[in-house]
Amino acid sequence: MNSEAPLPAELRDLFADGGANRSLPVALPPGRPVFAEDAEAGDRPALWLSDRPAPAGLWARLRAEHARTGLWPLLLDALDDDEEDYRPWANGEVAPGEMTAPDGHDAAALLADWWTQHTAEDPEDGLNPEERRAVTAPYGETWPGLAPARPVRTDPEHAADGLAEQLLAGHASMRLGLVAADRGADAVTAVGWTGPMNYIDDTAELSAVLRDWEVRFGARVVGVGFATLVLSVASPPATREEALAVAAEHFALCPDNVWQAEEPHTLAAYADRLVDDHSWVFWWD
Repeated sequence: MNSEAPLPAELRDLFADGGANRSLPVALPPGRPVFAEDAEAGDRPALWLSDRPAPAGLWARLRAEHARTGLWPLLLDALDDDEEDYRPWANGEVAPGEMTAPDGHDAAALLADWWTQHTAEDPEDGLNPEERRAVTAPYGETWPGLAPARPVRTDPEHAADGLAEQLLAGHASMRLGLVAADRGADAVTAVGWTGPMNYIDDTAELSAVLRDWEVRFGARVVGVGFATLVLSVASPPATREEALAVAAEHFALCPDNVWQAEEPHTLAAYADRLVDDHSWVFWWD
């Protein structure tokens, strides 16, 4: 495929403007556009999905051509690896029409509000006030604010490319998804992913936080599963103190990362695992 080849029709349909002035200098494996299961006549596909596992190296090539294609690549995992029902992707278990725009949300305000919700008294968790405060020590119920931005330690795009290859090496069944999005942080909203729905109804709120992490930590969206998200991180916390502040943001966004992690289920123990960690994984139960 030559460098000026226009997008094929199945990819142009992902764009509201029909993919004007877009080209695809990278050959794709066999695949198909996927519509949301509640799509109506005239709706655009939510994503393009490869029929088989993603070839090694292709994610990085597509990421490098994002400015030309307007398509952000995702390595997609599923609830199971059944080829006919690769949930939530192959069956269109997504809801792009139900999401707002990331521009309408403030990351700092969202994280502060979620922190308040997750540290509030909950009769169902069986914790007394002292035990509950111990989970998020040293902050307790007090939101510590955003963690400071980290100095750039490696190229964010190089870190993302490396993580993509690591993911494929560890889980070779992951398929390739392409989403019409201006940046990786927005791809989860554009595709209508509902993985965090037990905590976050509008994925645009998640995208607002991811946008902020792109800037402060050089984070990039690489992998998405049924209810999991994998980010590459170019500038992770380098000390335990820095990691505690970042861990507070992770807890606000995805409390299951702490509540259902390896024991002890505390912010401090979780923070220890974040020091110099160039990949962040989130799982919403």
